[in-house]
Amino acid sequence: IVLKNTIYFYLTNIDKCLQFLLSLNKSKLSIYICLNNYIMSGNKFGSLFQLTTFGESHGEAIGGIIEGCPSGIALDMKAIQLDLNRRKPGQSAIVTQRKEPDEVKFLSGIFEGKTTGVPIGFAIFNTNQKSRDYDHIKDQYRPSHADKVYDEKYGFRDYRGGGRSSARETASRVVAGAIAKQFLRNIKFTAYVSSVGKINLDKPYQELDFSYIEKNPVRCADPEKAAVMESYIKQIRKEGDTVGGIITCVIQNIPLGLGEPVFNKLHAELGKAMLSINAVKGFEYGSGFEGSKTKGSLHNDLYNADGTTQTNRSGGIQGGISNGMDIYFNVAFKPVATIMQSQKTINKKGEAVDMQGKGRHDPCVVPRAVPIVEAMSALVLADFTLLNRTIKK
Repeated sequence: IVLKNTIYFYLTNIDKCLQFLLSLNKSKLSIYICLNNYIMSGNKFGSLFQLTTFGESHGEAIGGIIEGCPSGIALDMKAIQLDLNRRKPGQSAIVTQRKEPDEVKFLSGIFEGKTTGVPIGFAIFNTNQKSRDYDHIKDQYRPSHADKVYDEKYGFRDYRGGGRSSARETASRVVAGAIAKQFLRNIKFTAYVSSVGKINLDKPYQELDFSYIEKNPVRCADPEKAAVMESYIKQIRKEGDTVGGIITCVIQNIPLGLGEPVFNKLHAELGKAMLSINAVKGFEYGSGFEGSKTKGSLHNDLYNADGTTQTNRSGGIQGGISNGMDIYFNVAFKPVATIMQSQKTINKKGEAVDMQGKGRHDPCVVPRAVPIVEAMSALVLADFTLLNRTIKK
């Protein structure tokens, strides 16, 4: 089709398409090619410090390639593995019982314990897949899952464990985030569970002892609330149901000046990073939605003589740029969509059917999502740190 010196194609044979394009006078025409099947994009995160991930839940492996990481960074491999262990399945009685060692194997970009500046390739091999647990959803769509939209968009899907839509992909983010943390050694990232269902930890983070976070399976910073949350998650699991929750993240020792005005605001990139995590439904930073209920005279953060602020309702970000105060935000996770109860759904033919979840699933994702939130935060700040190095002053 030719319309105003523009040619539009809808072709399935790329070889013939390329041969035809070579015969055209491309200087006079704009050319657009539309394929009959979609290619999955959106596998890369970041502008300068970039992560591209690959793999599916029940494939041979998951992994990634990190580009833009500066050379000469001495890496603590035990710290990287520790973050993976915090995310891995089967770590306690309140998470999925899939048993994966989640040991990362680095393939490039690291020599004698230091980054070389070239792309860092890594893989985490899957060892405990039970794909038969998903045979029943081959032709059926689980409610509130990505099954149907994947089928509709791509025309084909890996239904085993959700394939690419599985939260197993986030293990690759944790590896990259752990390296980003070591690049940003002076910045401290701390995330913890502040809510499970209607059980809330209402204390401000300044009053909490973060050393308690890794001392309980919920990863709550308050031991008493942690016990109540853990008991509730176990109850939910017995009912064959799931429950959501909230993770709070605090970033400390941030330099002033990270973030760009308008479209690349620091909080906008943090929000995008958090909302890219599976099951996330909401993001708020600083005073968040509660701040909309107050007056400006009460909400403003007044300055001290040294440039710090007396309060921090801004959440450490003003005008999209870090101001040197702590950055803190909340990330809301929905209940896991797979439940061990019978539900009405449809199959590929649009017929109404009954289905019930099978296999190994988390009754609540937030305990294992804590290191994922930290990792994505570190990737965002690493990206902006590199960006600042490109700016001439």
